Amino acid sequence: MQRLRLKADGRIVELRDGQEFPLAPAPLAPAAETGTPEVRDLRRRAQLTQQEFAAKLGVPVETIRNWEQGKRAPRGPARALLAVIAHAPETVFAALAKS
Repeated sequence: MQRLRLKADGRIVELRDGQEFPLAPAPLAPAAETGTPEVRDLRRRAQLTQQEFAAKLGVPVETIRNWEQGKRAPRGPARALLAVIAHAPETVFAALAKS
C-alpha cells in the first residue's frame, strides 16, 4: 500500500520507511492561479510601507520582501489571511490591532 502526504507547500510526497520521497516537485504558480492575491498589490492598496505591513501582520519585514520578490510564497494561514485582506482590509487590520 502506498502512503502519500500533501505538504503545506503543495508538494506530494510518498512515505516509505519513515522517510519522505517527492513524487513531483510543485512549481510556484503565479498568484492568479493559486488564488493568492499579490502581496505588493495588497500592501500598496493599503498605502503601507513594507515595514508597516509586516508590523500589522506580525511577520518580519524580510518575509514581506521575500513574498513580493517571489523568493517565497505565502503558505497556510498567511495565505488565508492575505485572501481575507484582499476582500476586507480595514476589518482585518482593525481586528489585528486589537490583539
